[in-house]
Amino acid sequence: MYAFMIKQRAVLLIFLTHHMALPILKLVRSPEKFPYAAKDLQNFSDGTLGKDLVKFLDTKNLQLLTFYARHDMKHILLDYDASEEGEGQLQCFMLGNGHFSFPVAATVIYCFATMPEYWVSFRKAFNRGRKAVAICHWNWVEILSQPTQELKNRINQNIIE
Repeated sequence: MYAFMIKQRAVLLIFLTHHMALPILKLVRSPEKFPYAAKDLQNFSDGTLGKDLVKFLDTKNLQLLTFYARHDMKHILLDYDASEEGEGQLQCFMLGNGHFSFPVAATVIYCFATMPEYWVSFRKAFNRGRKAVAICHWNWVEILSQPTQELKNRINQNIIE
């Protein structure tokens, strides 16, 4: 029974984020459309965020969604997996990092309400976000050509563990 509930929780999270929140966000705000196709990202130099984005998508067997690419780049830069826990961690980080929006708040509430086994990692992600360099105003298209590790270092420069 527990395994069934875990699977349904994941299905519901995917439905809420990809089939409800994303279409609504496209209507409510006009996010910057991602200017590259997956084949274009292959032309970026190794070690850059652009190249690492296409590798991440391939590894996770995901499609490049033009209005979701920025989100996937955050998974890479923050080292949070594309899983239930990783999604919760990413959104908790963003909330801690000062990015308050309906999708962030809704996901954080959903994750805390349905995933008690990850509460510790969600709290760590929130605290990490509070200490990290603010990333919500980064120009995500401009940084595609920058080395991924340098971007990670910049995010974490204020964090002392």
